[in-house]
Amino acid sequence: MDTPPWPKGKKLVHLDLKGAPPRVGYLHKLIELFSRLGADGLLVEYEDMFPYEGDLKLLQATQHPAYSREEVSSMQQFAQSKGLEVIPLVQTFGHMEFVLKHGALSSLRETASCIGTLTPHREEGLQLLMEMMKQVVELHPGLKTLHIGADEVYLLGEGEESKLWLSSPERTVEQLFLSHVTRVAGAVKATWPNISIIMWDDMMREMSPETLKASGLVGLVQPMLWDYTPNLDVEKTVSLLEKYCSAGLSDVWAASSFKGSTCVHTCVPSTRRHLQNHERWLQVAACVSAAVRLQGIALTGWQRYDHLSVLCELMPAALPSLAACLQTLILGQFSAEAQRRVTERLGIPSVEVEDIGSTSADDSLFPGRRLAELTVELDALLNSDDIRFFDNNMYVRGWFSPFHRRRKMVTSLITRQIHSQASTYLSAVQEKVAAVREEMARLYPDSTAEEWIEEHVSPVVAPLQRIVEDFSACVTETQP
Repeated sequence: MDTPPWPKGKKLVHLDLKGAPPRVGYLHKLIELFSRLGADGLLVEYEDMFPYEGDLKLLQATQHPAYSREEVSSMQQFAQSKGLEVIPLVQTFGHMEFVLKHGALSSLRETASCIGTLTPHREEGLQLLMEMMKQVVELHPGLKTLHIGADEVYLLGEGEESKLWLSSPERTVEQLFLSHVTRVAGAVKATWPNISIIMWDDMMREMSPETLKASGLVGLVQPMLWDYTPNLDVEKTVSLLEKYCSAGLSDVWAASSFKGSTCVHTCVPSTRRHLQNHERWLQVAACVSAAVRLQGIALTGWQRYDHLSVLCELMPAALPSLAACLQTLILGQFSAEAQRRVTERLGIPSVEVEDIGSTSADDSLFPGRRLAELTVELDALLNSDDIRFFDNNMYVRGWFSPFHRRRKMVTSLITRQIHSQASTYLSAVQEKVAAVREEMARLYPDSTAEEWIEEHVSPVVAPLQRIVEDFSACVTETQP
């Protein structure tokens, strides 16, 4: 169906800094590109990259340095100079792994085994949240909007204090959730009356309009409804937005995805998949009633599913997807004109990163293009059947199996051929990995390259390395 462009409101690009935080120089290049592509705001999820001070300094990252106060300020100033509003996201209930993983704060967990969920019963918990937000707000002068998270509050109600609270008649987990976020939002409003508050909506999806009305949230928060799937249910999503509106929460946001939502360990995103998600969101925007006041849409680009999960796609490989999704929102569809704008602005032949090919041109149009190209090439190499299933091919299973290797009884002629092929594949991978490591280190901390290679390369090459190592021992023992 033909749909109009995204209605008025912000188009925010989500910067998820809890994994692969860009070096500051690269971050500025990305911000400039986001502006050129049509974004007008940033949703910045600092997590442990924020320069917390005092008692909160333990929250800073240890694998690589957190951004300095000067770097955070320069990022904001640069973004503002490019016409982008900066909206920080500070988690205040669920997904607090980067806070509650610390032993000194573990008593504030809802349950001992769930390090992501804050207990809603401790005054110290609210004090912690307010101090975190105070430091963030103070380092964002003139801040207009703050996102307080509150999605995926796992195991809420399972803690002993929650069970006691819920033992009173007619109390529910829904009310427990609402009482905490209302308390947090109320404290934010009391401290900073002019700041608008956004929160994720998923914990409220099953709640009735009456429950929401009675919560005290109306007038305090703007729900951000997220759905990252290519087959988003338009009718159901419209109904959900209308429900929030009927409860008095008429100022709402949408959240789509341009990367980081396909699979927890994806390396190369599919632009088509993310375009389908945005096309569905355009249908939602076209179908809601005038009473629903869409404030904007956040194009999320998750770098991890949570603080402790592996890295998702790195930003360079996802820039064609982001560009295509933004132009789809601006034009109302991914038309020939949208494709032309993307390919011209990024200097690429295709919106699918797998098809952009290699170039010797500089990356002024597409910052990080060389890393994107190398990532695609290495990913294809690692996922080739010849390499991924090498230790399962007929010759290895038939003449160089674990049984043969343990007994060091092998046929020299065949095993030499196996060794030669394994060595060739290893050399090809190692050469590509060296290039990826060098390019990645230009854009990201060294720890990012180490983690990415250990997660994506090491498990694939380990069987090849074992074959090469076992060959030498076996041949030595079977020589006359």
